[in-house]
Amino acid sequence: MSSEFSESREKKDGSFIRTRRTRSSESIRNLVRENRLHPENFVYPFFVVEGEGVKEEIQSMPGQFQMSVDNLLEGCREVIECKIPAVILFGIPNSKDDEATEAYSEKGIIQIAIKAIKEKFPDLCVITDVCLCEYMNHGHCGVVEGNRIVNDSTLELLSKTALSHVVAGADMVAPSDMMDGRIGHIREILDSNGFNETPIMSYASKYASAFYGPFRVAAESAPAFGDRSTYQMDPANSREAIREVAIDIQEGADIILVKPALPYLDVLSKVRSKFDIPVAAYNVSGEYAMLVAAMKAGWLDPEKAFMESLVSIRRAGADFIITYFAKDASRRLLGDFETPLSWM
Repeated sequence: MSSEFSESREKKDGSFIRTRRTRSSESIRNLVRENRLHPENFVYPFFVVEGEGVKEEIQSMPGQFQMSVDNLLEGCREVIECKIPAVILFGIPNSKDDEATEAYSEKGIIQIAIKAIKEKFPDLCVITDVCLCEYMNHGHCGVVEGNRIVNDSTLELLSKTALSHVVAGADMVAPSDMMDGRIGHIREILDSNGFNETPIMSYASKYASAFYGPFRVAAESAPAFGDRSTYQMDPANSREAIREVAIDIQEGADIILVKPALPYLDVLSKVRSKFDIPVAAYNVSGEYAMLVAAMKAGWLDPEKAFMESLVSIRRAGADFIITYFAKDASRRLLGDFETPLSWM
């Protein structure tokens, strides 16, 4: 027996400290489990398009779809049956321009979708992504002058978009653009229009990540030139994330979001430790796509791998998770092992 093992495990009387005792049966493991998943920990994302009868599978994200509003409502019914409390909407308009006009139009696809959901399912929490990339003809998240994304001119468009979502019935807005000052600007316009009780979930720590690739196919939002590194965060930085979060809280954010989740669990943990405010994480498209690919290939257990990834996000500190695995995870957590996994 090595001296190292003796010092760490063996008591003076020759007996051992036995941590395996609390792992000896499933019932005991359940009693001492530190972190748990529940359907109420999830938010399910939808990609909404114009038209009727549309439900097109997204090539880069098996089991996920672009949906017209009629099929979106059926999707929301499934979400409710899975006991998931909230959805987040991403809109894909038929027309785009350099002022993101459809983002804040009363007849925009997201505004129509919000009204339809709230009429049919008034208790379902509807969160809306507030960004301009899906609506801009250049695919960037802000106003462009030359090859520069202009911060302050973008704030007015973001605020108009957020207000239009709330007027349509959104329960929460989630600015994801990473422009400086947008939380304060949106908070001011919501408050001045009587929506002082509407929460803002800020993508405060959103990195310029390669893991967004499948989403950009789904949302048809890839930038026409350059990349988003002048406004989204450098993947090498974590202290900067703390500063971003602190600023957004000061400006009026009610919930903080870390995006992506799995490659940034250290950031998520630091944010959770530093701030006493609800913290969420986005289990993004690239995380979903790579796990699905490995599970479909038989390289990972399809009933365990995605659940383990979700519990790791909870363990790092997320109060809730935006995830494309939400319905599959919720069904398993509720004891439904008969319904096939969505990507199978």
